[in-house]
Amino acid sequence: MYDYLIVGAGLFGAVFAHEAMKRGKKCLVIDKRNHVAGNIYTEEVEGIQVHKYGAHIFHTSNEEVWDYVNQFAQFNHYINSPVAVYKDELYNLPFNMNTFSRMWKIKTPAEAKERIRRQIAELNLQGEPRNLEEQALSLVGRDVYEKLVKGYTEKQWGRDCRELPAFIIKRLPLRFVYDNNYFNDPHQGIPVEGYTRMVERMLEGAEVWLHTDYFRLMEKNPDLAQKVVFTGPIDAFYQYRLGVLEYRSLRFEEERLACDNYQGNAVVNYTEREVPYTRIIEHKHFNFGQQPVTVITREYPEEWKKGSEPYYPINDEKNSQLFAQYQELANQEQRVIFGGRLGMYQYYDMDKVIAAALEAVRKEFDRS
Repeated sequence: MYDYLIVGAGLFGAVFAHEAMKRGKKCLVIDKRNHVAGNIYTEEVEGIQVHKYGAHIFHTSNEEVWDYVNQFAQFNHYINSPVAVYKDELYNLPFNMNTFSRMWKIKTPAEAKERIRRQIAELNLQGEPRNLEEQALSLVGRDVYEKLVKGYTEKQWGRDCRELPAFIIKRLPLRFVYDNNYFNDPHQGIPVEGYTRMVERMLEGAEVWLHTDYFRLMEKNPDLAQKVVFTGPIDAFYQYRLGVLEYRSLRFEEERLACDNYQGNAVVNYTEREVPYTRIIEHKHFNFGQQPVTVITREYPEEWKKGSEPYYPINDEKNSQLFAQYQELANQEQRVIFGGRLGMYQYYDMDKVIAAALEAVRKEFDRS
């Protein structure tokens, strides 16, 4: 008998397990995959820490979370400064003065603001935006939208921007400074030894079973633990009895290349819809690697179907209403705690996952 059966060895499960063990609880952590760390799993290839499920750059403004992760990893000072390729043109991201000066051959913030203001005015959009295209055009004008937003977004979602709801893009930050730092958070970096080692340290002292399916385990051992922390899909927990929550999925194509530097940047986005992948990751640049070879990953968005890997929740009205119904069921559970991206049907940055796990710990152990 364990005090806690923790389903999923990703960040939420690892943080909860670590904190429960600190309080003297006996924890069993299971995962259906053959590794810990969930989607932040990194694997060393040719001395390079390869992000196997897409780029993960840690960033936070939460001092508690920053202090917390530094217990388990030494972080480097990597700054996320992606580059976008549109046809034969190359632009800096996020949208900033480097982007605008390249696009329009202008120099000052006033010139850039006037160019965007004029483009928005020429569109003569009336009323509330009816779709994502109108929403984006009303925020950034035609040039930025057509070169850097439209194709990339359509690939991400597998639909024309005019078929997507406006709420997907609530805002598109425009920065009128020459600064390519994608995040505004004061703390940013990547674990020098990789995320997998960080999570392994969190899980020290816990029993960990890989290749283990929760539902099959429960069939044979229904009384294995006093409580369950479930970080899998909440609709799967309830056998999809109310319906299936929808996601977008991804496919990764990894390649080792016999050159020391393929693209000169860790993240390069391809914003034309005609290019089938959304971005290429060159992993060695996350850790300023000097290896004589390199490893790249092309990232392809895909339609999700039940049974394929869920990545991005589709938080439209239909799915949000369905999740609310599942959450009502979850709120009635006495022995189950739901958490993480899939358990809460929400896209989380890593620091938000950790903050949510620490809050769940406080609710569970510090209620008195």
